[in-house]
This record gives sequence, structure tokens and C-alpha cells, in this order.
Amino acid sequence: MSATIKTVSFQGVDVLDVDVQVQLASGMPAFSIVGLPDKAVAESRERVRAALHALGISLPAKRLTINLAPADLAKEGSHFDLPIALGVLAVMNVIPAEEMKDYIALGELSLDSSIRSVNGVLPAAMHAAETGKGLIVPYACGGEAAWAGDIDLLAPQNLLQFINHMKGTQVLAKPTAKLKEEPPLSTPDLSEVKGQETAKRALEIAAAGGHNMLMIGPPGSGKSMLASCLPSILPKLSPKEALDVSMIHSLSGSLPEGGLLSRRPFRDPHHSASQPSLIGGGSKAKPGEISLAHHGILFLDEFPEFQRSTLEALRQPLETGRVLVSRVNYHVTYPARFQLIAAMNPCRCGYMGDPDMECTKAPRCGGDYQNKISGPMFDRIDLTVDVPAVQIADLQSDVPAESSAQVAQRVLNARLIQKTRFESFNSDIEINAHANGDILEQIAPMDDLAKKLLAQATQSMKLSARAYHRVLRLARTIADLDSAPDYLSKPHIAEALSYRKLVLKG
Repeated sequence: MSATIKTVSFQGVDVLDVDVQVQLASGMPAFSIVGLPDKAVAESRERVRAALHALGISLPAKRLTINLAPADLAKEGSHFDLPIALGVLAVMNVIPAEEMKDYIALGELSLDSSIRSVNGVLPAAMHAAETGKGLIVPYACGGEAAWAGDIDLLAPQNLLQFINHMKGTQVLAKPTAKLKEEPPLSTPDLSEVKGQETAKRALEIAAAGGHNMLMIGPPGSGKSMLASCLPSILPKLSPKEALDVSMIHSLSGSLPEGGLLSRRPFRDPHHSASQPSLIGGGSKAKPGEISLAHHGILFLDEFPEFQRSTLEALRQPLETGRVLVSRVNYHVTYPARFQLIAAMNPCRCGYMGDPDMECTKAPRCGGDYQNKISGPMFDRIDLTVDVPAVQIADLQSDVPAESSAQVAQRVLNARLIQKTRFESFNSDIEINAHANGDILEQIAPMDDLAKKLLAQATQSMKLSARAYHRVLRLARTIADLDSAPDYLSKPHIAEALSYRKLVLKG
């Protein structure tokens, strides 16, 4: 006797169908799993055996074979426990095999037959909705799976509940969609930042247009605090963005309680982070920090202290908004449309430019230190801002500063202007930082004085074509913050150019 239960496997954000084929035949008692299972899948036979024993169900003294088809696709993860157990129950006539054909199942089993949460439920639910299938998931993941829409969704707490539901002696309530319960925002308010008006202005522009930003200043000048204020002035995720971000975090296991994320991710890996942890990859092709920062912020403090190869690996994702992880056995693509915010000291000692505190190697030490960042990497940064040491007058000042809420309102207004403009072009772009080609030329026309200034600056500053277009995007955002007309004027171009400072070279 045989039965087939449908489940899924994951390659990056792609969901692949897997059939769990269960056969019960005469022969020496055995429980075999074939079809390229990894260690976690191979061990599922013991969890399934124990879970059934907890229900008072013993496996028959026959040969039980589990085939995970297609056989040439590697199967990874503990979510195969539930479909294997359901297949075994089906061949033993405990549950009707015919009714199981319309469901996709995934979940991990405990030894007491309870069903534990697993990664990837949201992508699996979206796949079930696209293919017209129902879905069986752990109870803890029900709120996450419910975002897939109107699908036949079952979320039992244990195997006994599911068996009773299939026999009609118990009815499982359909889970409701919910947002992930997140603690109140703990980031500092911009009003707490003393001085640094230029850096605050640059941070507002970066937030309004989604631009990359680099802050250079001595230790204790407030670079990290400014970066941590950025989430407080950014708008919340749109429903589509929340779904995209939550699918990645679901695959990585960052949604243990289910539900969608409502805040933009803020990822700040330590400078000792390896390239696979930042870019993605490893033995199981997990998403890296740049993918977990999708539609959010990637903050790299102590920028030059990251490994050179790790920083260079950021160059392509910054341009394309995605990362391709290539290995011998797989090629996985993850979305990575993130906003890079970086901070660094001007030199290794951190005090170059201060005659009382700089080391004896200045300014050469500054050139050597900043040369750890390649020219192509600097070329991808829209705003380079000096963050000088805070003066005592600013620290003791009682003059109230603008709050994050005030700045956030201007940022939101600017983003609404951008969204409306891009909708008129039938484009799925929403912020200026992502505009390219013909769309960029159409959204950033210049008057004669602005054209002349940009042409002169391109020649004198030796701007690349990429830098030229980034200046246009930045000027467009500055104009949107000013609620300016469609044409970019000379002040908009001048301010955008002021943030493209030449970095010290030794």
C-alpha cells in the first residue's frame, strides 16, 4: 500500500515541490528514507516513530519506505517530519489518503507528538496559494501562513488534533493573520543628538531618497548614534515590502512567533563578520545580512575594519538589489535592496586634523587608512559627510532640537511625492535611489544654470558616469524635500555635489 503527501523544499527564496511517497510492503521490518535526505531528514524516522508511539500507534512489522521525490534534489531541514508522519498514518488507514492530496504539509515533530515551528512557512503558504493547495503547518506558524490569503489552512498543535479533525471529531479553527509583536522602538530620538546639523540634514536626505551614506569623524562625535536614529525617521514598510521582507526572515528563522514584520530591518553586523555571513551562503545557502536588510538599513560601523574582500562583495548587490550565491552544488539568488549607512574614523588613531591629538604619521596615516576602501566602493556612496567632534557649547545648549517625528513627516511627504511620480511612469520603483536610465532622465530635468554647474563639477571633480547619475538622484531627493517644481535648480545640484567630497588619499 502507498500514499503521497506533498511538501516543499527551498532554494533561496524559490519554493520547490517535493512528494513524500510512502510505501508499506511485506518483508523484514525496516524504516528507510531515500531521496538525498540530509542528517536532519534522516533522523526524522526516530522522531516519527516516537511521536506515533506517544499516540499509542505502533508501526506494523513490515517494510516501510519513504521516497522524497525528485530524488536528485537535496532535502534539508526538519520540516519533513510532519509530511512523513502523515504519509505513514495514511498508509496505515488512520487518516484518509485521498483527502491529503490537496494539502502541502510542513512541520517538525516532538517526541510527544506536538508539532514544532519551522522556517519557511510564509514562502510555502504563498506557494500553496499560487498552486491552489491547502496547507498544514504548526500552530505557532498559523498567523504567519494566514497572510497568504484565502487558502485552506490547518494549524494543529499536535498529531492527535489533526487526526481528530480529519475524522470529524474535532474542528480546527482557521488561524488569523497577525503582525509580529515587536517591542516599542528603542532607538534614540534625533532631538537627543547635540549639534551635528550638517550630518542631521544629510541623514534626512538619505532617509527621504534611500541613498547610501558614509560618515567620517573622530571617536565620540556621534556617528553611531546618528545611524541608530535613522529607523525613527523612516516610514513603515508597505504591505508588499512587509511581505517580501518577512519571506526572507521566515527562511532564516527570524519569525519564530509568526506574523509579518512591520518595521524596516536595521542590521549592524560586527566588523569581524565573514563574507558568507554578510553576503549569504554557507553549507545551507542561508540569506546573509544584506538580504536580511532588504528594504531596510545595513549599518557598517568601523567601515575600513571589515575584510577587503567582504566589502568588495557588496559592490554588485548595491547596484542590482540582489545577490547570487554560487557554489558547486547550487546557485541561489536572494533579494538585497538595502540602504548602506557606514561610519569610519578619518585615520587609525581617529584624530587626524586635530593638531593636539593627531599622531605623528598624519596625514599619511589617514590616506593609508581610507585606502582600505576601494574607489569603486566610494563611488557607490551618495553622501559623504564629515562629523566633527561635538563642541562644549552644543553639549550644554538648552535650545530644543527637531524631534524624529518632525523629520519623519518631511521624509514621508518626500516619499509620497516620489511614489506618485513613479506611478505616473507605470514603474514599480518607489524611491529616487532606485531610478535608472530613461526614468532618471525624465524625473530629473535641470534648468540651464544647474546643467552648467553639474557639467563643470563633473570635469573638475572627475566624476564617473555612475557618480554623475547618483548626483542627479540625490538632487532630485533634495528638491522633493523642498517640494520644488519638477526642474532641478542650481541650489539642488550644488548641495548634492557638496556631499560628494573627495576622500583623502595618501
